[in-house]
Amino acid sequence: MGKMNKGIFITIEGGEGSGKTTQSRLLKDYLENLGREILLTREPGGTVFAEGIRKILLSPTSRPVPLSELFLYEAARAQHMEEFVIPALKAGKVVICDRFTDATVAYQGYGRNLDLKLINLLNKKATFGVSPKLTVYLDIDPKKGLSKAKILDKEFYGSDGDRIERESVLFHNNVRKGYLSQAKKCPKRIKVIKTQSTPLKTHALIRKYLDAVL
Repeated sequence: MGKMNKGIFITIEGGEGSGKTTQSRLLKDYLENLGREILLTREPGGTVFAEGIRKILLSPTSRPVPLSELFLYEAARAQHMEEFVIPALKAGKVVICDRFTDATVAYQGYGRNLDLKLINLLNKKATFGVSPKLTVYLDIDPKKGLSKAKILDKEFYGSDGDRIERESVLFHNNVRKGYLSQAKKCPKRIKVIKTQSTPLKTHALIRKYLDAVL
């Protein structure tokens, strides 16, 4: 990562209902207590431009073809990296990002059957060659995760889930295969953590890997 080695880039990955958002916030609190400066962000999103793309991508009324979907994710990523992530790393902050390039491999590669070579090329371009020091993949059975996500959507938003959550269980099983395949390819960077009975138990497992990186 060249000159950006002052900062630490951590990404949190997982299927629907795996608890990424909760774990990202717990990590932020933990690191702030250690005196680190944190940027907590998400993909797609973070910047005004990328949050606009997020709305299009997750809206149940959107109907992008797989290639359009891929290009939208990458467009949001490039903006997010240049505007938010890279400056924060240069400033020595710890950046915690809820989803990153592994999500594109899993969802667009394995879920949508798009060409993995193309995805890897676009990921490299859109990230300007920056990759995480640590990626935590929260592994949950897709059926269980989807049912958790749908309960939360009903409770907090009164909806039946976003466009991705409404995909078939087969789609989400393929996404999980994609994540596990990525973890096999990059075992030093990607740590697979089975979601535990409580968020704090899961957090304790993540901290072991995080402390090693710090």
